[in-house]
This record gives sequence, C-alpha cells and structure tokens, in this order.
Amino acid sequence: MTSTPARPVTTRPRSLTGPGLVLAAVVALLAVRVLSPAVGSAGLPDVVQDFLTLAISVVVESLPFVVLGIVLSIVVEVWVPHGVLERILPERPMPRRAVISLIGMLFPVCECGNVPLARGLMLRGFTPAEAVTFLVAAPILNPLVIISTAQAFGWSGWILPARIVGGFVVANLVGWIVAAHRRPADLLLPAFEARCRAAFGAPPVRDKWRESASHFGGETATMMPALFVGAGLAAAIQVAVPRSALVAVGSNPVLSVLAMMLLAMTVSLCSNVDAFFALSFASTFLPGSITAFLIIGPIIDVKMIALLRTTFRARFLVLLAVVCVLFAATVGLVLNVLV
Repeated sequence: MTSTPARPVTTRPRSLTGPGLVLAAVVALLAVRVLSPAVGSAGLPDVVQDFLTLAISVVVESLPFVVLGIVLSIVVEVWVPHGVLERILPERPMPRRAVISLIGMLFPVCECGNVPLARGLMLRGFTPAEAVTFLVAAPILNPLVIISTAQAFGWSGWILPARIVGGFVVANLVGWIVAAHRRPADLLLPAFEARCRAAFGAPPVRDKWRESASHFGGETATMMPALFVGAGLAAAIQVAVPRSALVAVGSNPVLSVLAMMLLAMTVSLCSNVDAFFALSFASTFLPGSITAFLIIGPIIDVKMIALLRTTFRARFLVLLAVVCVLFAATVGLVLNVLV
C-alpha cells in the first residue's frame, strides 16, 4: 500500500473477550426487550421502550452483515493468494478504481459488512483510495440492493437508474479525491495504518486457520462496539426527532431533499431494505428526495460513521460527509426539477 519497507508481522493475540462481550451484550439487549412489556406497567416510559426497540432493530438488522463482512475480509486477506485479485484489475489508477467500484456486485453485503471487507483489502495492499471507492460503491451496487430498489420503485421517477449511476459516480469521485491527497495513508488511524505497513509484503501465513480465528476475534472486538454505539445514537435521534416534522416538508422540492437526507442519516437502515422503507414516503415526497435518501443512507449515517471511525481519522469522515451530501443533494434537486 505504501513504499515503506515491510516489517515482520507480529502475531496478533487471539481475542476471546471481544466476541464474548459482544454476545453477552446482544443477549442482554434482547432479554431487556423481551422482558420490557412485562415491566411496562411498572413505569417503564414509552420513550425508553421506543429507544430499545429501535436500537435493537438496528443491531439485529446489521449484525449478520457485519459478521459476513468479517468472514469475507478473512477470505480476502488470508485465503485468496496474493496476486490473484491484482492480476485481474487494470494497472492505471482510474480504470482500476472503476472496476473495484463494481466488485460490490459480487458481494450481497450492506454497508456495515463492507467496512471490515474494505479493511481486509487495505491489509492486503490495496490503497486507501481503492478501498474507499469499494466502500462507497458496494452497498449501493450490490445485487440485493438493486433488486430491492427495482421491486420497490421499478422505473418510476427514474429512482432506480439514478441510484445505480449515482452510487458509481460518487464512489469514483471520492476515490479520486482520496487518491489526490499527498499522503492518503494519513487518513487512516495510526494503529490501523501500522497494521497495513506490517502486513504489506509479509510472507504468507502458514497456519491459515489460526490466523483466520485471530483475525475474526480482532475484527469482531473492533467492529461490534462501534455498531452498538451507532445503533444507540440512531435510536436516540429517532426518538428525539418526530417524523411528522419531516413529512410536513415533503412537497417542497428543496426542503424535501434535505429532510429525506436527514432521515437517511438518522434511521441507519441496512441498504438491502432501505428502498421498502423509502417506499412508504413515496406518496408524500418527490422522487428526487427519495433518490437522495437512497444514495446518502448507505454511505453516511450515524451507525456507519461509528464503524468508519474504527479505521479512518475524523478529517476523512468530514471530507466524505461533505462530498457525499453535496452530491446526493445535487442529484435529488436535479431530479425534482426534471421529473
């Protein structure tokens, strides 16, 4: 990934406490939610039950895809021989990133699972620009998302093609901006950047099963706390902001775009199912605002920010948010004018 000489790989200690704590937290949350109706008459406020329901729904919806993403990252980092992926990709940077942005069509993983998968690509030697291009494009261009969007909207309002083309364009735009940075590795957290330098050019792992178990434990311990924090923040915002306030601006071509983008960033839905959620607003919101919702949601929401913070510095997250919000807003406003 960089020109820094490779350093000997230090074996990461196998983490048994991380997955164990995550499993305990999931069980505890589910137990609280199951038992809460029984204690509701004892004075558990409705707002608390709403918060628990929303937070747990985000966790339950996202957890399988996070685990799938970790497994796929292990396959990419540990099991796929070095040189296999690299040989099938173009050598020139822009065509290479364009092809990488389409790799998401091979993986039916939502945005949560793509974070550990993008980490695996960088540990394998892919540049931050290439990994970010994949990270932004994959949750929009994966087959389940395309099928669900087609089922929800068909060709109505040009929402489906605008989402697909918009996802491809914004991913390559972000990748180009990151590639233009003088030191793209500076956008990564120091600890993760050090792991990438250590893994770059290292000899093949002999005991792949042991390395896979170590990788799964480490990635689980890193990703899951961020998922819980993001789910809690998303639930808190949804409880605090009444949805009626958003519906009131649905017919305004400008405010409707801003409102739906704000909604997408707060509800933190999985990109595999967000089209059906957006369909419930189709009768009150304009097509451009629905499209903006479907573009920005898989890239920037409070859950995703928490997950991205495990890998990237805050200044990169600000850059990503500004570029993607401006792009999604532009697409939404243009569609509201033309359609």
